[in-house]
Amino acid sequence: MTSTADAPADAPATGTPTTYGVAQRLAEALRPVVRGEIPVRLRAWDGSEAGPVDAPLVEVRTPRVLRRLLWAPGELGAAQAYVTGELEIHHDVDEALTHVWAVAAERGLKGTKPSPGAMVQAVRALASLGAVGPRPANPASQARLPGRLHSKRRDSEAISFHYDLSNEFYSLILEDCMAYSSGYWTRPDDADYTAEDAQRDKLDLVCRKVGLDQRPGMRFLDVGCGWGSLSLHAAEHYGAQVTGVTIAAEQKKFVDARVAERGLGDLVDIRLLDYRDVPATFGEGAFDAIGSIEMGEHVGEGNYPTYAAVLRDSVRPGGRVLVQQMSRSGKHPGGGPFIEHFIAPDMTMRPVGETVAFFERAGLEVRDVHMMREHYVRTVAAWTERFEAHLPRLTELVGEEVVRVWRLYLVGGAMAFRDGRMGVDQLLMVKPGAAHTLPWEREW
Repeated sequence: MTSTADAPADAPATGTPTTYGVAQRLAEALRPVVRGEIPVRLRAWDGSEAGPVDAPLVEVRTPRVLRRLLWAPGELGAAQAYVTGELEIHHDVDEALTHVWAVAAERGLKGTKPSPGAMVQAVRALASLGAVGPRPANPASQARLPGRLHSKRRDSEAISFHYDLSNEFYSLILEDCMAYSSGYWTRPDDADYTAEDAQRDKLDLVCRKVGLDQRPGMRFLDVGCGWGSLSLHAAEHYGAQVTGVTIAAEQKKFVDARVAERGLGDLVDIRLLDYRDVPATFGEGAFDAIGSIEMGEHVGEGNYPTYAAVLRDSVRPGGRVLVQQMSRSGKHPGGGPFIEHFIAPDMTMRPVGETVAFFERAGLEVRDVHMMREHYVRTVAAWTERFEAHLPRLTELVGEEVVRVWRLYLVGGAMAFRDGRMGVDQLLMVKPGAAHTLPWEREW
């Protein structure tokens, strides 16, 4: 016989709503913590409900949710409960989280901690409802990485964890060019303008900024080439001689296949290579121009000077370097507990000014900083639309838990860019030592 406390995560709520049950006791315990009525309609595993009737409905299906929140208070515990299905949001997830954030802001809860008395009262109430016990096992979808932080082995594991889900998985979410980075929406009010158009315009923008339009045959390095969108575009449309580097084996297989399909074998060479090995492999100043699109977030704070030096050493004097990278301020440079444990372990972001300083200290001349935050909001919206449209096949590929991870990831990412907690920026730089060919006027 299974007790209520040990009910499976997907067990339906039992019984009918009661006048005073688990939900009411939880709401009462949380009142001093949230400084008033809970901001959601709460349904507990005994069928009881509490909270505003017109608020988003959140279902706590098992006491394990409370146990997770005691062992991992805040975002991480809540995320663990959601991805395992122990906690369900019976509402549009974006709207529900936006509502909770708005209430928290209105009550001044951000950055504040409940009083010790309130916490003691809450913990006692949770304990009486079965929250006390051994730490629940981490979800299967949570990252477990071996080795020293940002060692080559661990970086490879971190990249594989996120990017090697399967090429088909990403093809169902991304546009046909497989650009896993912000697009550049040049006609945002045109109903016929698509996310594919925005990615093509982003790739064109990068190629023009680094000067590939000046002449065919320029030696171009794509650091962190992903599924090859920039490498292929630079070769196909600008005649560049491209070298792309990645440490994700599945990505290399994908790009190699596309290179063969398009007959670009004489122009594109994709290497399974750590960025730190580029200068030793190709020699100093081997490239006329370099692009690195949303890869710098993965190198880590301690290794960022090395990353900047690799880009400097790999381009010829007078050559251009473009880095597109996400920016973030606050106490979670990795994006927050959920992102750091379920999506991109070991990632590091910072305010764009601090990133500029790294490149200046490395000896590159920063010529242009282009903020594109709003463009990411539209890009993630397009990915979310494709994600929901292909939900059955995505679930077949990776299972329900990973699908729930990705829904939370897409919703949370869109909110972060929309609300200004994160940005995305293009930094255009030149290596001193020879005349550059940048135009006098900004052409983009």
